Amino acid sequence: MTEAILLVGGKGTRLRPLTVHTPKPMVPAAGVPFLTHQLARAKAAGVEHIVLATSYLAEVFEPYFGDGAALGLHLEYVTEEEPLGTGGAIRNAAAHLRSGPDDPVLVFNGDILTGLDIQALVRTHASTGADVSLHLTKVTDPRAYGLVPTDGTGRVLAFLEKPQTPEEIVTDQINAGAYVFRRSVIDSIPTGRPVSVERETFPGLLSDGAHLQGLVDSTYWLDLGTPAAFVRGSADLVLGRAPSPAVPGRCGDRLVLPTATVAPDAKLTGGTVVGEGASVAGGARVYGSTIMPGAVIEPGAVITDSLVGSRARVGERTVLTGAVIGDGAEVGPDNELREGVRVWCDARIPAGAVRFSSDQ
Repeated sequence: MTEAILLVGGKGTRLRPLTVHTPKPMVPAAGVPFLTHQLARAKAAGVEHIVLATSYLAEVFEPYFGDGAALGLHLEYVTEEEPLGTGGAIRNAAAHLRSGPDDPVLVFNGDILTGLDIQALVRTHASTGADVSLHLTKVTDPRAYGLVPTDGTGRVLAFLEKPQTPEEIVTDQINAGAYVFRRSVIDSIPTGRPVSVERETFPGLLSDGAHLQGLVDSTYWLDLGTPAAFVRGSADLVLGRAPSPAVPGRCGDRLVLPTATVAPDAKLTGGTVVGEGASVAGGARVYGSTIMPGAVIEPGAVITDSLVGSRARVGERTVLTGAVIGDGAEVGPDNELREGVRVWCDARIPAGAVRFSSDQ
């Protein structure tokens, strides 16, 4: 297998305000756009040619990655004028593939951080003669996912959308968002309209008697669809819990990009990232968080499991816990923002305006 389709067209609505100005795959994780980690892992698995299926803010990808030569890849870009769904996006990108009808093509989603052994998935596909092979992972609570039960040989039996009752939870295996397709199967997906591989293509193939093979790989897996998950994924990359050859530095408790400035008495732990041109002042404490390029953290601020957007400013003694601060926003001194709060891009919060505890 030498080529792949990477689906990067989603709007990332669950991640807003991170995705107001930046498509989800381009939001920095561990110091580089998240997409960089996926491209690097595909390259390490032997992929040479990748077609990026873009849609939302499609114009930002090619100026950053170019033809892919810097990563040792050949990249091409396809843009959907109207959203086509996962299956439609795959079919729309197929014109740029070079594979023959029986050749394998890797397809993966642009918002999944995983330690999947890609070569093992390809070997499984080849050894079983499958039409499509799917990466499956096991989760403790599968209610938010599509379930994929398999038989004793790993052959897929059904695709069950998000279960609503305990009786519907027949397996803890879920679709993990990476596939190997026989090229001819991609060519059979309808053109010119939205198609979901999860709801239409895969169930249709099963009903037609096609062979769909599952590979359960329960190494690291995380859907980066929410701000909390994205922050955690970035920290896990820095800490070395999630594998990537693209982390720009040694794994450890913190990652400070070259042009960032951090005061000697500031404390950075838990996989914290400080981006290019950002600054962290004296007495600040930052745990498991992402400080985007150009952001400013003032003296004595305490930031935990949070993301501070590009050029944003966090005032003195302000406490952030599980918060997202949008690009260019300013949070004044002595504020206290807790779990789930999202401050929109360029917003202004005055000193001491928001608290969850007494001001004494």
